[in-house]
Amino acid sequence: MKTTVYAITAALIIMPTVALANPNGMSYSGPIQTTTVSEVLEQTNLFSEQNVILEGKLIKQINADTYVFSDGKNEINVEVDDDIHLGQAIAPNTRLRVYGEVEGSAIPEVEIDKIQVL
Repeated sequence: MKTTVYAITAALIIMPTVALANPNGMSYSGPIQTTTVSEVLEQTNLFSEQNVILEGKLIKQINADTYVFSDGKNEINVEVDDDIHLGQAIAPNTRLRVYGEVEGSAIPEVEIDKIQVL
C-alpha cells in the first residue's frame, strides 16, 4: 500500500513539470505565420496587446533582461522572461524565432515568452 501511495505522489509531483516543459505536447517544424517588426510598430498603440512571432536576431543588450531585436530591416526592444534558459549562448548573429506579446506604450516592446534557435 505504501509503495502505491509513493508512486502516485511521485507521479503527481513529476507530471506538472513534464507538462510545462512543452505545454501543448508537440513539436512543430513546419511553416509558421510570423510578423515583421515593421508590422508590430505600425499596429501598436498605447492600449494594444497582441501575440506575435518574430524572426531575427538579438543585436544588443540594454540591461539584464532587455535587448534590441532586429529582423534585418527594423528594430524593437524585447524583454526576455527570467524563466527562459536555452542552455547555449546567443551571439548577435544567432538567428532566432521569438514568441511573445507586444506591450503597447509610447515605445512598443515585446515581452518574450519563448525563444527558438533557428
